[in-house]
Amino acid sequence: MKLGSLIVCILAPGIAALAQESTSKTRQTKAGYLTLDGAVAVVLENNPTIKTARAKWEAARQRIPQAAAWEDPKLSVNSLLGRFVDVSRNGFMDQAVTVEQMIPLSGKNRSKERIAAAEAVASFEDFRRQQLDVISKAKASYFRLANLYVLLDLNAQDEVALSQTLDASKAKFEVGTQSQADYLTAEVERQKILEARRDLEEKLSDEQTKLKVLMNRDAFSPLGRPVVNEAMPQDLSQERLRRLTRENRPEIRQAQSMMISASAKVELAKREWIPDPSISLQAQHYNAGRQGISEINGGVSINLPWFNGKKYRAGEREAQNDFLAAQKTLEGAQTDALGMLRDQLQKIETLHHHMELYRDRLLPSARQTVSSYQADYETDKATLIQVLSSENNLRQLETMYNQDQTDYRVAIAELESLVGADLAATDRPRQTSGHSKK
Repeated sequence: MKLGSLIVCILAPGIAALAQESTSKTRQTKAGYLTLDGAVAVVLENNPTIKTARAKWEAARQRIPQAAAWEDPKLSVNSLLGRFVDVSRNGFMDQAVTVEQMIPLSGKNRSKERIAAAEAVASFEDFRRQQLDVISKAKASYFRLANLYVLLDLNAQDEVALSQTLDASKAKFEVGTQSQADYLTAEVERQKILEARRDLEEKLSDEQTKLKVLMNRDAFSPLGRPVVNEAMPQDLSQERLRRLTRENRPEIRQAQSMMISASAKVELAKREWIPDPSISLQAQHYNAGRQGISEINGGVSINLPWFNGKKYRAGEREAQNDFLAAQKTLEGAQTDALGMLRDQLQKIETLHHHMELYRDRLLPSARQTVSSYQADYETDKATLIQVLSSENNLRQLETMYNQDQTDYRVAIAELESLVGADLAATDRPRQTSGHSKK
């Protein structure tokens, strides 16, 4: 790969990342609520892990001009301090100023520049990996937080419904059509709901803290309620995701850049056999001379690598082996990525199946059962235990459905981190099923 292409690889993704941050910052959040885009924007701007990785990438970029530069010119000054023999005043030089510069005719500095550029690309991909991982964690925390709010709302609704059942049970008990045991059972169920609410509030607080830490906020600062968009990624086809993974996954791109670096090192090892000349210019002055400069001498010096062939042949073999290792690393990164992609797609497909089962079959049936038992209970055709059992079953199904929905969204966030791309941003505008097709 040419140097210009390498620099484009370094700068273009960085500019795109900056543009993404800038766009995210312009999105507005309603008062009291927190959007996913708003949370991600704050994470991108403030997260210390991302800032650290970015600073390392910026540092790596500064090594490129250093590697490409020529060796520093040398300046030496010599002056006579004492002479202990009787000679003519012009017999020896008394002062000399020498300037020497090595000329990199072999192109070693260009090879070093390519190595530094490839390593900067690898550093950038490490920055992207840190960024993708932190964003994935932030999205997962955001979705879990949103789910806890939903569960708290369901808990409140369940408490209201059970309070109504409890009032009806109390009325029946007072007129003698129901036992006190049934009334006490309903009260116990109500207390269980209240206790479950305390557990949910604790989990809510823990998840808020996790998200605030990722956003680099004060843990005691307020945080708005998440607003989850019901839209799911449209195109999760295997071929598309395989292509995105090969093109965008940081580990693959990093392995590619390290292979380019290893190739440049092979080139550098071969160029080590070529000596770079050092050109010198020396001005001399004799005490007896009336001119400021009595003589000007020029010279050329080179190192002689051919007398140390064992050293340079070993360097070539080392570079060749490093290149082979880089090739195998790239091959392994691609294989690992596709293996993880397959497992993640299977996980997403399983969660999608669970969601459809709950949404289309189990929840409608459970709601109908609760309504039926409640109607029968009012006419004494069903017992309170049957009503409470059906309501408890509905609560469990609603909890599992919302948990699977959350796990599905988290799995999509993990898939984006794995692939290295925002799937929503790269989706084609069409309506398809929200699960992978194999």
